[in-house]
Amino acid sequence: MSESEIQIHSVGDVSRRQVLRSIALAVTVIGAKGVTLEAGRFVHSLAEEAKNKEGSYLPKFFSDHEFKSVSCLADLIIPADEVSSSAKEVGAPEFIDLLCSQNKELAHIFTGGILWLDQTIEKVSGHSFIASSSTEQHRIMKLLAEEAREQEKKEHKVRNAKFNVAARNHGYLSYSATLPSSLGPGGNFFVWVRRLTVDAFYTSPVGIQDIGYQGNGYRESYRVPQKAIDYALKRSPFKS
Repeated sequence: MSESEIQIHSVGDVSRRQVLRSIALAVTVIGAKGVTLEAGRFVHSLAEEAKNKEGSYLPKFFSDHEFKSVSCLADLIIPADEVSSSAKEVGAPEFIDLLCSQNKELAHIFTGGILWLDQTIEKVSGHSFIASSSTEQHRIMKLLAEEAREQEKKEHKVRNAKFNVAARNHGYLSYSATLPSSLGPGGNFFVWVRRLTVDAFYTSPVGIQDIGYQGNGYRESYRVPQKAIDYALKRSPFKS
């Protein structure tokens, strides 16, 4: 089921879980196309309901350490400014946790990425990512942003190749005998955490207000404008 086919009008816990699962599974299928506004608002609403019911949001998938790591990453990727709140404050960690709870592939990307991040930074600082200094956190994030930029360039070259290549073979052409750098796995993780952080921010009430979206009836196909994404990443010290 494509995300555009998801009908977000269900009632009852079972139906709502099914809708959440459909949205979560669609994330790794549609990839860079992003999460629709309607789907994002639905995920945010579930997180808000959980907060109201439990008193505070309790992670559905992440361990306490993993959730704190995602929260830290969200705050670094889209920090608060004089205009609006940070991605962490608008619920990006909860948004990502709910999606990972229903998509094993996405969950593997995040748990593996956080483990890689901790092990990599520990070699330098002697601590996990969240326990390291802001200087060390920014250092590795900038390296990851650079690696992600190189990966995106390679993907762009493949997409624009003059010869016809089946979509499922694109990844093969981007590989070499050895990884381009030791940050290869981290670069892939960074692409995902940045992508979903931006999606979470701009489908939240604060993010919707930030881009001035007034609504125009029911538009399930609406996606976050590229200009808004560019603005969010411009605010971030870790640009693509």
